[in-house]
Amino acid sequence: MGAGKSVCFQVPALMQAGLTYVISPLISLMEDQVAHLQANNIPAVCINSGMSKHTYNEVMYDIHTGVYKLLYLSPERLQNEWFIRFALKNPPVFVVVDEAHCVSQWGHDFRPSYLQIRAFVEQLPKRPLYAAFTATATPRVRKDIINSLGLADPAVILRSFDRPNLFFVKKSPADKDRALLDELEKVKGKSGIVYCSTHQHVERCFRLLRQHGYRAARYHAGLSVGERTVTQAAFINGQVQIIVATSAFGMGVDKSDIAFVINYNMPQSLEEYYQEAGRAGRNGADARCTLFYSGEDLRIGKALAQQQEKPEGALQLLAAMWDYCHHDGCLRNYILRYFGETRMENCGKCSYCCESGWWKQFTDFFRN
Repeated sequence: MGAGKSVCFQVPALMQAGLTYVISPLISLMEDQVAHLQANNIPAVCINSGMSKHTYNEVMYDIHTGVYKLLYLSPERLQNEWFIRFALKNPPVFVVVDEAHCVSQWGHDFRPSYLQIRAFVEQLPKRPLYAAFTATATPRVRKDIINSLGLADPAVILRSFDRPNLFFVKKSPADKDRALLDELEKVKGKSGIVYCSTHQHVERCFRLLRQHGYRAARYHAGLSVGERTVTQAAFINGQVQIIVATSAFGMGVDKSDIAFVINYNMPQSLEEYYQEAGRAGRNGADARCTLFYSGEDLRIGKALAQQQEKPEGALQLLAAMWDYCHHDGCLRNYILRYFGETRMENCGKCSYCCESGWWKQFTDFFRN
């Protein structure tokens, strides 16, 4: 199942006598969560740069008169002078920072605007309840979140990163296209996601799958909002079996029966990889997570890292991802250690344990 982070702040928000701000990095993620809440008759709304002035003014009036319990907004909104004046007159009782790893330069998705959240909270007339949530944070990032957001002696609640129903595979195939088709044969008829690092790779893989008869669709930032919305809906309702996408796809997607995730290219970090792989098997059923990697992926990764706000941190994350690709041991153990957990025994549910390690020797002994 999913981590269930949202429930951890949505229920307390409904119990408070006042408004809760939920600070989130993506408009699509905010809109998905608000739509889900509204479908359950929960008074929630989001404001974003795509709204008309008339709609925005109506929403702000409704907030002022107490119509809503949850307001979703971007961190950039907190730097708007008009909005700051409004917030000082209509202060929130609870401030939630979602995807809190974005505040850390050591996180996999650093957003400088997240660093301004602390200053916004500290200028409110009364300090509200204040909480931060993330599904992917190493011990270093957790410490950075606490310091950067100014969380005073917070209660830190951790859930294990282990997803026992996920089977991890890593490969460095000479022919990725052939390897992709071979992987899809193993999960034929099931829903899944193929992640690529660039629009060009998405388009190529999409054409490959369509040529081989798969009900596939593509999703990346180069497509119109309308196309992406239709594609996401078709995937959720089962009209489309496979989505070929960049990392832009997945946040907030409410589909629990994703049976596989294939990373055609190596992601920029282990955090990004585990977040993408973790979209599989949220219904508790076994799911397969396959990672392809190559020297070309590393070159692309380095070029993308150099474009980041903090390239040094991005390159360190990329190096850890590359190290995972070349790790000669239990893949689950490596991931858990990276996120600060200790596990002694091998998992028996990864390509190392089942194909080249002690687990294969053990099972071969009894098979023979």
